[in-house]
Amino acid sequence: MSPELLSILVLVVVFVIATTRSVNMGALAFAAAFGVGGLVAGLDADGIFAGFPGDLFVVLVGVTYLFAIARANGTTDWLVHAAVRLVRGRVALIPWVMFALTGALTAIGAVSPAAVAIVAPIALSFAARYGISPLLMGAMVVHGAQAGGFSPISIYGSIVNGIVERERLPGNELALFLASLAANVVIAGVVYVVCGGLRLWQRGAVDGPVDEPGDTPDSPGGARTAQDGNAAPAARLTPARIATLVSLLALVLAVLVLDLDAGLTAITLAVVLSTLWPEDSRKATGQIAWPTVLLICGVLTYVGVLDEMGTITWAGEGVGGIGVPLLAAVLLCYIGALVSAFASSVGIMGALIPLAVPFLERGEIGAVGMVAALAVSATVVDVSPFSTNGALVLAAAPDVDRERFFRQLMVYGGIVVAVVPAAAWLVMVVPGWG
Repeated sequence: MSPELLSILVLVVVFVIATTRSVNMGALAFAAAFGVGGLVAGLDADGIFAGFPGDLFVVLVGVTYLFAIARANGTTDWLVHAAVRLVRGRVALIPWVMFALTGALTAIGAVSPAAVAIVAPIALSFAARYGISPLLMGAMVVHGAQAGGFSPISIYGSIVNGIVERERLPGNELALFLASLAANVVIAGVVYVVCGGLRLWQRGAVDGPVDEPGDTPDSPGGARTAQDGNAAPAARLTPARIATLVSLLALVLAVLVLDLDAGLTAITLAVVLSTLWPEDSRKATGQIAWPTVLLICGVLTYVGVLDEMGTITWAGEGVGGIGVPLLAAVLLCYIGALVSAFASSVGIMGALIPLAVPFLERGEIGAVGMVAALAVSATVVDVSPFSTNGALVLAAAPDVDRERFFRQLMVYGGIVVAVVPAAAWLVMVVPGWG
């Protein structure tokens, strides 16, 4: 067996173990990098660590730290409640509000599972209260998270754009963002129609304000004010929340307008907020997405080992050797979708994009379209109940037959895996974007 084939088989084993044994894929990838790099490729420690993505490490830590502070001081709760009030009792709009809210959260830097974890419990409680299909509401939350997931300052966007830059491929941050946004809006629209969203319009507006799930008029979180006339706690804009909202806006402006590094900017803003409100900082440091950091850094370090030993070129030439580049492209999209339905979306993107580099460099397929198709294929399948987002939706649904809901999510995830990669390939790769 050639060293290149052995290194790919080890990567497959990493995905299988991570899926079946619930072991962090990044930790497995670090171990694989040590074993394959040292024993098979003959690399020393410096050679193994050459692929460690230090820039992405800072982005992941900085952005998730800032957002953890926003979650700890109640800024995200304020955003959720403010968005809900926008519907003014119109039940049919609630799924789209949740879609937009999770999209906004991931677009400004929240990790997708974090945004889903914040919004899904409220969204699914509304679904139970107003007779909305839980599959509809869950899908809207997950697809909303993916719709904003590839903005230039988002976690997914930063990761993919960083990989594209590292591989010296032509990139277009805006095209990647808009491709994911459009794909998820279209999918959400189809789900909305199929799962009874249009019937919700026949109800009109519910009587009175839309209360938060579980609130009573006299409870601290209720839609009405308490007897002392003070605003409900979740509705107050405290100094800490105002400062956090300003920081999130500053992050957007710094990255998009001033072209500053997203990770360094976010960590600087987080430090300022932590200095002013240390209690929130103590809560937030434990909520930094360390498992995601470990996952990304481990997988990309192993990919770096593959690159050092020539596996990337070998595998890419093998895929390109099929003789039909478009066929190779659609196969990669399906591989990304199928694996991501059971494992990490960002992990598989980190592995597949480099594998596509050799035949992309030939110019027969547009790199921008191929990267966008891979990104969409690997993330829209997060509705699967085996993925983190799908599992969060399943766990957050109250008053449902959980086994039935699980089967619904599994069937829907299977449909997405079967249909979306081909559609993404047809729309983004065949025309030859980039």
